[in-house]
Formats: sequence, C-alpha cells, structure tokens
Amino acid sequence: MPQKARFRSAEWFGSADKNGFMYRSWMKNQGIPDHEFDGRPIIGICNTFSELTPCNAHFRKLAEHVKKGVLEAGGYPVEFPVFSNGESNLRPTAMFTRNLASMDVEEAIRGNPLDGVVLLTGCDKTTPALLMGAASCDIPAIVVTGGPMLNGKHKGRDIGSGTVVWQLSEEVKAGKISIHDFMAAEAGMSRSAGTCNTMGTASTMACMAESLGVSLPHNAAIPAVDSRRYVLAHLSGNRIVDMVKEDLRLSRVLTREAFENAIRTNAAIGGSTNAVIHLKAIAGRMGVELELDDWNRVGRGTPTIVDLQPSGRFLMEEFYYAGGLPAVLRRLGEADRLPHKEALTVNGQTLWDNVKDAPLYNDQVIRELDNPLVDDGGMCVLRGNLAPKGAVLKPSAASPELMRHRGRAVVFENFDDYKARINDPDLEVDADSVLVMKHCGPKGYHGMAEVGNMGLPAKLLAQGVTDMVRISDARMSGTAYGTVVLHVAPEAAAGGPLAAVENGDWIELDAYDGRLHLDVDEAELERRLSASDPTEASRRIASSGGYRQLYIEHVLQADEGCDFDFLVGCRGADVPRHSH
Repeated sequence: MPQKARFRSAEWFGSADKNGFMYRSWMKNQGIPDHEFDGRPIIGICNTFSELTPCNAHFRKLAEHVKKGVLEAGGYPVEFPVFSNGESNLRPTAMFTRNLASMDVEEAIRGNPLDGVVLLTGCDKTTPALLMGAASCDIPAIVVTGGPMLNGKHKGRDIGSGTVVWQLSEEVKAGKISIHDFMAAEAGMSRSAGTCNTMGTASTMACMAESLGVSLPHNAAIPAVDSRRYVLAHLSGNRIVDMVKEDLRLSRVLTREAFENAIRTNAAIGGSTNAVIHLKAIAGRMGVELELDDWNRVGRGTPTIVDLQPSGRFLMEEFYYAGGLPAVLRRLGEADRLPHKEALTVNGQTLWDNVKDAPLYNDQVIRELDNPLVDDGGMCVLRGNLAPKGAVLKPSAASPELMRHRGRAVVFENFDDYKARINDPDLEVDADSVLVMKHCGPKGYHGMAEVGNMGLPAKLLAQGVTDMVRISDARMSGTAYGTVVLHVAPEAAAGGPLAAVENGDWIELDAYDGRLHLDVDEAELERRLSASDPTEASRRIASSGGYRQLYIEHVLQADEGCDFDFLVGCRGADVPRHSH
C-alpha cells in the first residue's frame, strides 16, 4: 500500500495515483518489495567514493555498514554518488571544485525522495562540500568520515602524511639527504586506507564536524581501518532514522553557537587554516553570520593542547588512543573554555553531555591547559594596507621569533615565476627577506591552490635557514608548517594591494597585534595599481568558458568563504512536484 503522507518521500511514493504508481514501480525494478514503501523514512547515503580519491577509496564498505544501521532502525537506505573532489590527484586543486561538489549534493538531495541523508566524507574538501550542499537544503543530516590512515613508517620511526613530504623535500634541497632517501619514504607514508594522519585539513574538518555537532562523538579520530569506524557508521545509520522522526534538521544544529565552539576547537587542536574558509562557507549556506574577526574574538587566547604534526609530535592514531576530540572538548569545558556547552548535536544531546565524562588516556598527546604546545593557538587574523579584508596565519605552525618581523620583499608574480626563480643562485634574498607570491587566490589561480607554504631558497636551506616569513593570496595544506601569511584579501587578481608589491619594499608583520603593513604610501600604491591591470589574466582565463568562467565570475574572496555569490543562503528542500 502507498505510504501515508508523513515524510518528505511521501511526495513521491505516498499516493495511489499515476505518479505514485510510476515512482514505486521504477524503484521496484531493483527488487524492492511493497512493504518498503509503507511509510518508513527513506535515507540517502551521499557517497564520495572514488578510486581517484585515495582517502575515500574504502567507502563502499563504509556505506554497507551505514545501510545495516538504517535498516535496523526501520528506515530504507538508498546510496547515491556525488562528485568526489580529492586533493591528492585533482588539478589545479580540489578547492576549485568544492563549490561544484556542493551544488551536486544540494540538487541530488532536493530533487530526490530523501527524508534524511548520511554524508560520507573524508578527503579535505569533501567534508565542507557535503555540509554546504546539505545545509542549503536543511534536512536531517549526519556526517560519517572515513577516518585517518595508520601512522606512516620510515627508517623505524613514525612519519606523518603530507608533513614528511615538506620536511624531506627541503632536506633534499639542502643537501642533507639523497633523492634515494627521499623516495624510500614514499610507500611508507601512506600504508593504509584513510585520510592524512596529521592534523591536516581532512582531520581538521573531521574535528570541525564533530565540534559543530553534526557527527557522533569520536567520528573525527577513529582510524580508517579500525573496526570501531564501522561500528560508528552503523550507529550513524541508526541515528539518522530517529533524526528524521524527530525532524532534527541541520538548522537546529548548525547555529552561531556551534560555529563558535568549532573556532575554539580549531585553536585547541592546532587545526588547518583552511577551516577559516570552509566554516565561513558552511555558515553562509545556513544563513549564520560568521566573520573573519570572529576568529580573533573567539579563538585568540586559546592554548593549543593537541600535540600533533605538523605543529607537534604525534599522529592521529595516538590522538584517538588518547581520547580523541571528546577528551579535548572535556578538557576545554572543565576549564570553562568551551563557549557553548548547551549546543545541540545530532544525537539529540548537548555537546557537553556528549563529552563531560569522556576518558583521557595520555597527557602528552592531549596536554593539560597549563602545559600547552602553544600558549595562544587561535588563528591570527591580520589586517593592514596589504590586506584590507584580512589575511590569516597559523601560530602553532609558525616560528615565534618571526611572529614580529620586518623585511624586504622578494616578489614572485605567480607560482610559475616562483618555481622558475626560487633556487636561482643569483636570487637576491637573505634570511630576513619576506617571500611574496601574487596571483594565487581564488580568481588568480582558479581555486586558490595550496602553494602558499613556499619552499625556501636552496642556498638559504644550505646555510641552515629553516623558516622565513611568506605572504600570498594562496592557501596552504593543513599538513604544512612555517610562518606563512595566507588568504590575503582582496587577492592580487581582484585588484588587491598585494598586486602592487615590488622587490625591495619593506613589509612589517606583527601577528600578535594583527598587523600586516606594506611601507608604501597610499598614493604610490594607487599609482602602481593604476599603471597595470592585475585582473586581466583572470578575465582572460574566464573567457575560455565552461566551469572556469562560472568560477571566476562568481567566486567570493577568501574572507567570505570562496563560495559562489549565488549559492549563499539556505534554499530549503522544497521542489515543484512533477506530474507524469
């Protein structure tokens, strides 16, 4: 019998007319019996599985465990694919297709008979993309990540995915190790299914999802190949069915308070700078006001207590065994450092209810607040005539002696210019110089690739220099480290002041006071910008048409989350009913 008009899926399957007949009949060609249409919730499993996204390549098995949980709870699971934007292979960067993936998710949810959805996320951009798309529809949704890979192994020691690449490549350039030593670490770095095992962007965004309350406790840290990852998937399948019955939509969870909890959490874990952009984009889809300055207001003054690479020593395996994110949140809450304990989560409990009794097994991995890795791990938001709309710096990954610095600019017009000149023995650069790279923002390098952590000149590495101030409108991998100023807005390709920087200009960085200043007067800046057209290159790229044109014409700047201007806001799940 047709189901009663109770859930959203009843618009498809709940009538005894021609339309209901056809919708049910088409689904029945998969062997689905009548009783599956008797009024039970239809649960979508939004799967970013792809063999081209290695972090998510084990998601077929993960989805099967979600299905078991959905069926056990009295729902009916339907799995569907969406664009899988994996950072490891996709050029120029997965950030370029984050918004595309979110559009895929949004329209797949809105246009199909789904009452709730389980979001299978893993690699960096899949988490924000799926949350952005689901938030735009505002139906019950729960996140299940794929989990981090096991610790890398090389020469008898643990190595962190991503981070070891930056470390060893610099050692090759400095002549400290051979190319053969470098290549020997390749297989050992990625020895199991899962995302990067450092506190890179994937692990950061998994922690952001958990601290936002859109996943079950411990979702962020259980290793990908640990059987408890599949238990969590099963339980998430159970829970989404009840969420549908309770009408527990994302708008009740993704509140202003939830985002403030996430900002504080990011500081405590030493999370990726990419979280700044992604949280803003997710908030924008939900209609929650979140500004760049909120990272200063809420995050600054928070100690980094998670001792993980790239900021610290350990990896995600140790993080989970030490207690995972619930232990971090408990430690913050007990010190009255968790802004909103009462924030609702997808299991129907408050964030504090979920973590107040969480076990904590290792004070080295998850430190006490009076013994932090970094005293103030809150993201530094910088402003000044070089970044009128802001820039960011990750203090837990920076060198303290460079947090206040004044040096002369060594300018690279774009990433190709940087690659061509950085190791030139005749490059005029010293340890006090400030490396500046332009035209790598969302419009200039369509997608804002992770190239902001510029490798240092080989001749300085050979002298023992290990860090320099670097400034760009690009992003950097969450697995990277250094005193790196990122996300300068407006970007050079949008006519921002960064486009006017010339070799030899003095630049002042004061991360403690949030200042980024170019020692060039306003009239001279205007003269330089008017003498050229920094937006010409991006306009030329846009003229080639296709998704590139759509991207460049509509992408917002970094301080606004790099979403498309026409995607901001919650549009809901209503769709006109089609009559066959």
